[in-house]
Amino acid sequence: MRVLAAMSGGVDSAVAAALAVEAGHDVVGVHMALSRNRDQFRTGSRGCCSIEDAGDARRAADVLGIPYYVWDLSETFEETVVADFLSEYSAGRTPNPCVRCNEHIKFEALLDKATALGFDAVATGHYARIETAGDGTRELHRSPNDAKDQSYVLAVMGPERLERSLFPLGGFATKDEVRAEAERRGLSVSAKPDSYDICFVADGDTRGFLRSRLGEQPGQVRDTDGNVVGEHQGAYAYTVGQRKGLGLGRPAADGKARYVVDVDTGSNTVVVGPAELLSVDRIAGDKAVWLAPPTVDWTTCEVQIRAHGRAVPAQVRAAAASGADGGTDGLEVRLGESLRGVAAGQSVVVYRGTQVLGQATVTRAWRDAPAGAPVRA
Repeated sequence: MRVLAAMSGGVDSAVAAALAVEAGHDVVGVHMALSRNRDQFRTGSRGCCSIEDAGDARRAADVLGIPYYVWDLSETFEETVVADFLSEYSAGRTPNPCVRCNEHIKFEALLDKATALGFDAVATGHYARIETAGDGTRELHRSPNDAKDQSYVLAVMGPERLERSLFPLGGFATKDEVRAEAERRGLSVSAKPDSYDICFVADGDTRGFLRSRLGEQPGQVRDTDGNVVGEHQGAYAYTVGQRKGLGLGRPAADGKARYVVDVDTGSNTVVVGPAELLSVDRIAGDKAVWLAPPTVDWTTCEVQIRAHGRAVPAQVRAAAASGADGGTDGLEVRLGESLRGVAAGQSVVVYRGTQVLGQATVTRAWRDAPAGAPVRA
């Protein structure tokens, strides 16, 4: 096959490209330039897709003996991933930019462009497995490397793009194994530190990034009784479940810690309350993407709401479409055990064992069972 290998400049994508070459594919490497600042450099382990990373990717391609190109996707990245990030926080929701990057950049802009250029598939360094079912359809599964598993952020890709994707690292159980492969092949990135946090917030100061883009918007922090207990410089900088950095001027009457329980951008108010108000047993979502046929009947499975969070037992069903096409772009979840701090904007991903069934964007989370009562799915 003609395979386009996405090379970020890190060890994972370099080894993935090497394995694609070893498998006999006709491989071309491409680095996605996502930053508009061509002088951007990594800060330690923070950031990615910088000018430094482009150089590392080129050196890896030279070692592998494959053609290498840099594609400027910075405008698309700004208009999709960064714009969505700002829009969601402005609306009081909590987005996951890695999910949006996989949706709009790696498995839309990159894969669709590769297909237009005659490539059969795109290979990436994601930690996830693709298995073929008995009927020939492809399934997305968790990686055996629990610490690095990226099936959560890949769930948004959909079945059509899954058909044209390769994840050569799917069988690796540890990152040390991947680094050993890189060292054995003479790839200089074998000891390069992993990137983490939000790639376009290289210094790790998310609140500062939001303030620089959205400006200061002073408002009040209130408790659940409506009492003013503090002030903020922008409700967009807070997320449901947050405890640190609240700057409250008045302690709770019972002396217990308080958490953000609601972000009302309409009134520019942050509401804080006790931990028990964060527990939910019901979730609703929209913009559902299914990797397995959806059903409107309740199905026993597991759901996960954070990239490396714990999957919990649940019952899930496809909900009526919000549009007029009669589809099923909604999702309803009945949790088998309560979860804390579920925020609108997060992704809820549905699993059956290791297989990813689908995902949706959380629109609402609430509790049906009385506080302290056991939850029954």
